[in-house]
Amino acid sequence: MGESSIEQVPRGTLGTVRNAVLLLNLLSEGPAHQQLSDLAERSGLSLPTVHRLLRSLGVAGLVEQDPVSSRYGLGAELVRLSERYLTRLPVSRAIAPFLVELRNSTKATVLAAVLARGCVIYVDRVDGDDPGGVFREPVRMRPALESAAGRLLSARGGPETWREALVMANGQTFTGEDRKRWAEAAFVVLIEERANGTSEVAVPIMGASGSAIASLVATGNLNQYPEEVMVEKVAPQLARAAAAASRFLSHG
Repeated sequence: MGESSIEQVPRGTLGTVRNAVLLLNLLSEGPAHQQLSDLAERSGLSLPTVHRLLRSLGVAGLVEQDPVSSRYGLGAELVRLSERYLTRLPVSRAIAPFLVELRNSTKATVLAAVLARGCVIYVDRVDGDDPGGVFREPVRMRPALESAAGRLLSARGGPETWREALVMANGQTFTGEDRKRWAEAAFVVLIEERANGTSEVAVPIMGASGSAIASLVATGNLNQYPEEVMVEKVAPQLARAAAAASRFLSHG
């Protein structure tokens, strides 16, 4: 990325803020802590500029510097800000009353998901009854097209939303036919047939504008939740809850 592209900021905005956000995005990729020189090269900014920005972000707690290696990484303040943001999302309030009920009726792990720049972010979850604890890892974010919710939401979004999902697809190939099929589906099922295989089903939650703004998801061990169980038993329960949440959002 060249210096000229950095300077092409929309009129009425601050290039310094834009550059700071660029560095935060770069720090979110690759290793947890990165060298100053590498960040300068990847951003197209000068070393002094990157150093000043990182120091300022460090004062705000958005960036931290490892005391041993002197490399830079994302700061803990980002966690607090993201948690505040997620808990204030209207869709979180709309979905929350249904999660425990769905977990109790399906015995699966139930999650609420939204889409952001090609990734699915799980804003809430209630773990199921799986005795092995397969689904208890605290995963918040996944590339969109690696999940049923992400496929559904990306396909229902606009062209730019789909392009962002493809960028994050880690080399996997998806076609316009895939997008069309997922966009028209009432729900999307994803089966991962591997050791401790899992199955996942996602249904859309509609906003006031009539577009899919979030998804309700159920996931479980493939042996306990084969595709037919997800389709015939779990998906209809998710759909009823999603419809109720959608009505709340439409009239909220």
